[in-house]
Amino acid sequence: MIKFSELLKEDKIKHRHLGVEVSGVVKESPKQGKGVRSTLLVDVKGTEVGMFDEIGSIYSHEVTKVLRDNKWQAVDLSELKDQGYMVASF
Repeated sequence: MIKFSELLKEDKIKHRHLGVEVSGVVKESPKQGKGVRSTLLVDVKGTEVGMFDEIGSIYSHEVTKVLRDNKWQAVDLSELKDQGYMVASF
């Protein structure tokens, strides 16, 4: 499991911003000062589900997986809870 703060710029991720899980590419670091951001700039691959690809902000709690060492690993969102952000479980 990867901590949310360990995400890096250009990491490939899976997220549920469009209601179903699609992939995307992180365009900025999630770190902000001593904590993490509540939103993240991502190149969203909407064409996977019949929508448009676009770069935009998604809520941090919508990130589900990150591609590391050619394997999809779950993302630990407990840091977001510690900062008071709402985290939905899917």
